[in-house]
Order: sequence, then C-alpha cells, then structure tokens
Amino acid sequence: MKRLLLLSLLLICVAALSLAHDYNVRDYGAKGDGKTLDHGAVNQAIEACVAGGGGRVVLPAGTYLCGSIRMKSNVELHLTAGARILAAPAALKAYDESEVFGAPEYQDGGHTYFHNSLIWAEGQQNVSITGLGMIDGEGLTKRDTEKAGNVQGGSIGTGDKAIALKQCRNVTIRDITIFRGGHFAIIVTGCEIGTIDNVTIDTNRDGIDIDCCKYFTVSNTKVNTPNDDAIVLKSSYALKRPVLCEHILITNCIVTGYKLGTFLDGTYVPEIVNWVCGRIKLGTESNGGYRNITISNCTCMWSSGLAFEEVDQGRMENIVVSNISMSHVHHYPIYITTGCRNRGPKERTDVSSARDIYINNVVADDCDSLAGIIITGMKGTPVRNVSLSNIRIQYRGGGKKVEGSYREQGTNYPEPRWAGPTPAYGLFARHVDGLRMHNIAFELLRPDERPDIILEDVENVSDNRNLHQ
Repeated sequence: MKRLLLLSLLLICVAALSLAHDYNVRDYGAKGDGKTLDHGAVNQAIEACVAGGGGRVVLPAGTYLCGSIRMKSNVELHLTAGARILAAPAALKAYDESEVFGAPEYQDGGHTYFHNSLIWAEGQQNVSITGLGMIDGEGLTKRDTEKAGNVQGGSIGTGDKAIALKQCRNVTIRDITIFRGGHFAIIVTGCEIGTIDNVTIDTNRDGIDIDCCKYFTVSNTKVNTPNDDAIVLKSSYALKRPVLCEHILITNCIVTGYKLGTFLDGTYVPEIVNWVCGRIKLGTESNGGYRNITISNCTCMWSSGLAFEEVDQGRMENIVVSNISMSHVHHYPIYITTGCRNRGPKERTDVSSARDIYINNVVADDCDSLAGIIITGMKGTPVRNVSLSNIRIQYRGGGKKVEGSYREQGTNYPEPRWAGPTPAYGLFARHVDGLRMHNIAFELLRPDERPDIILEDVENVSDNRNLHQ
C-alpha cells in the first residue's frame, strides 16, 4: 500500500514538472550575443513547447537580435531579468511578410496588418509575454509601412510593431519593459479576456492600442509617449465589420510625455509638443464604438488631456472616469466629441452617438490656454447625459477673446488644436442634451479675455459649479 502511494505521488510530481516545463531558447541555438539573428531559435523553442503541450519559453540574460517571433497557444514567452529582445534592422529582412487583407482598408496599415511585427499571434489562446526583461524595438519603424489598398500583402522588410495580437483569447502581458516600440508598442485587435499589468513603455509612437476587444484590464502600467497616444481604445474596421470595444478597465496607470528614453533613464526631460503626447484616449477609429469603459486612479504628466471621440458611426456609452490627476496639460484637459468623419463603408447609415459619460474627481494644473473642457455633439444628434463633478482645473490663461463661431466638428479629424482656441477658457459645450455640473472650480494663473463657460444648444442643464476665478 505504501509502495502504491509513493508511486502515485511520484507520478503526480512528474506530471507537475512536465506541465511546468521550461524551454530555454539557448538549447535551440540562440546565441544572445546581439549580433546573431536568434528569432529562428526562439520560434523553434515555441514549436517544441507547443508539441510538449505548452509551457514557458525562456530567454536567459543576453541580447537576442530578432525578426518575427510567432506566438502560439499555451505558450508563455518569458524574458528573465537581463534579457533583451532587440528588433533587427530592415536591411536584414527578418520580419514575416504581412498577411493578405483582401478587403477595402478603412484604417491605416498599422491597424490592418500584424504578421510584419516583432512578436505576433493570430487566432491563438492562452498567450503570455512576461518577465523583467526588455523588448527594444531599435530596428522597428514608427511609420505606417503598409499602404491603403494593398490587398496583396507583402511588407517592405521592416517590422512596425513590437507586439501585435489579433483574435486571441486569454492574453497576458506582464512585467516587461518596451523601449522604442515602433508604430505600436502593443496592439491587440479582436481579442477577448486579457490583462496588461505592471508593464513599462517608453516609445516613439503609440503605447497600448486596444482595438475591437472585450474584457481587458490595463493596470499598474507606465507609458511614456512623447509623439503620440499612451493608452488608446479603438474600434476600427480591421475585422471587416464594426465591432464594439467594450468592458475595459484602465486603472492605476501613469502616462507621460517626456522625451524618448528619458523616462527609462530617469532624466524626465519634457518634450516640445506640436501634436499630442501622453494621453488616455478613445478613438479616433470608432466604427463599432465603445461601451462599459472604466478609467480610474491614473496620473498624467506633461500629457495631452483625456479624449473621448466617436466620429465613425459607432456609439460611445457608459463611460466612467474617476480619480484622475493631471499636471502640465497640453491643449485641453477633457475632450468629448462626436462627428461624421465616417471612416467606413459608404453604405452605412448609422450616425455617431455618445451618451452616459460620468467624470468625477479630476484635478489638473498648468493647463494650456488653447482650450478648456470641450463637449460637442452634432446638430440634431446631441451628446446625451454628461456628468462633471468634483473637478478643479488650473489654466495658464492669457487667452484672447474669440470672434465668430467655433468650428463644428463635422467631417474633420477630431483635434481641438486645429479648431483653434475655444470661445470659453473653462468649459465650452454645444449640441448637448443633459449636462450636470457639480462642484467645479476653474483657476487662472493670469487674466483671460474669454468667459469661463459658454453653452450653445445645450438642454437640461443642472448647474452647481461653484466657479471662482
């Protein structure tokens, strides 16, 4: 009996060890010297891991020069402390050819093609990228390498994304650092159930793009993006149909707009901004829209403000924002808009809409005098039910009186910078039905010729602002 029990325990231990088996990429020929292309060895280790029923593919300390790494189901790619995946330069032609899309493209190539990336997966499940190592996208381009109308596929030999996952389920990205992530440091499209946690990104374009996904959490993550958006939700036409981005939580995150590399090296040098930087955003690709989105407990430094944009015939609803701290805010603190850019099939008759947006407990200092809080719908299709409460915003002031009417959003790309200064320094709302303002304070660092608030075509207002200057 004892013998049988010991044998059973031994078999259980062997089974457990088998399930937890690690696949060291050096056992498959990886050199880790930063000179030899190692993605072939990494991909061999991944295939062996799949054949063994799944497990961890481990990169020990070293620099692994790589082209495309193809993630598969039930594989955890683990970068140990001191491990660095270095993106190969375009001249080595080490990236997979981009897939055939085979349909009109209503979004740029970065959202359309995935295979020409440093690490990619499509249609896989239980995909994890973890560890205290780094992904360095030195050889990636931040430009859009695919052109609209390219239905034949084919890349130009350049990877343009650090991590690109399409239609995957049960995704985990945890603890890694990404430096110079290309067009997107992380893009997940059409994925379900995912966690991005304790990730640090210091990149030259977008940080994290979550497109047409549901049941995702982004938490405890730091994203420095001096040239584009930090954490972005989208609902493009990349899946060849409008798909909602829904049930998303963004919490306990920091976004910044320091010069590239200065977040990682600790010098924290503010960038001179001509476009946008930092920023937590919904949009602009918004064919399906956004629903049930929560953003909480986030800090933004040298960043553009919060932006919620529905301009491509989708619907934006049930958005809850709370406990946001912003300092040194570029262009505007809060921007909510709908429009009729309609970047999708011409036969669609939907009209962009937005409703039930609740923003509470926001403090912002040193805000650009270009624009205050902006809430703009469309004539005949107002933004409905917006609540602003417990908000204190400090503006730089110095604005001049605005003559004439403020530009309607219409078919324009939604960005206040191109519309010019808002006619009110604190809050400008137009085409809104249901606006609740409670305990809102605006402060000016110097005088401003504009009034604090202007409402145009706004109905059902509950006004308890407690404004002071």
